[in-house]
Amino acid sequence: MPKSKVRKKSVYTPPEGVLQARSGQAAAAAQPSPRWYVGLMVGLMLLGLLWIVVYYVAGDRIGFMVSLGAWNFAIGFGAMVAGLVMSMRWR
Repeated sequence: MPKSKVRKKSVYTPPEGVLQARSGQAAAAAQPSPRWYVGLMVGLMLLGLLWIVVYYVAGDRIGFMVSLGAWNFAIGFGAMVAGLVMSMRWR
């Protein structure tokens, strides 16, 4: 059986304006996060965890936690989710 011919592919070069537009966006997106960002992110996750643990251990003895009822879970998990969402934007 005869061998097929190998075709050379031309090298792709993007249009002029595409490279210039992306270089400006990449420079703005690559900036590192400020120092307080990590502390706030970890603090929110720990605060949410601590809120749920305190609710389980002593929630019946703390007045405002008794009045919140099941909303304590929403507060705790909401703080943890906010910290996790922040971790996706951390650089």
